[in-house]
Amino acid sequence: MAFLVAFLRAALPDLPGQAVTGDLVGRDPGSTTVYLEHAGGHRAVRHRMDRAEIEYSIYAAQRESAAALAHRVRSILLDQLPGEAVDGALVLDAADIDAVRYLPDDTSREHCYGGEVAVSYIEE
Repeated sequence: MAFLVAFLRAALPDLPGQAVTGDLVGRDPGSTTVYLEHAGGHRAVRHRMDRAEIEYSIYAAQRESAAALAHRVRSILLDQLPGEAVDGALVLDAADIDAVRYLPDDTSREHCYGGEVAVSYIEE
């Protein structure tokens, strides 16, 4: 999943460097965060291609900001990611599993929007 974090950090240059992450440890509540989490997947095509299911959660202080950024992340993953070679992985395709929806955080009570995509890739 490190290649997806690297890809989104480059695709979202207006966000602080550590805003896109695969780990919430040390995160300051209220800060804008794009959190990527591996949700499953499988190997396919003669054991050469992987399909990873990735959940993305976008936290922000303002509900409207979280929603807008979630839709932006979804668009980047679905429209810009396919065909990209990033950190040793060639992304073949990306598809929606679950569209953006409101998922307020039960613990921090922060605004959170998220969704899920399937990313098909091969390691170069």
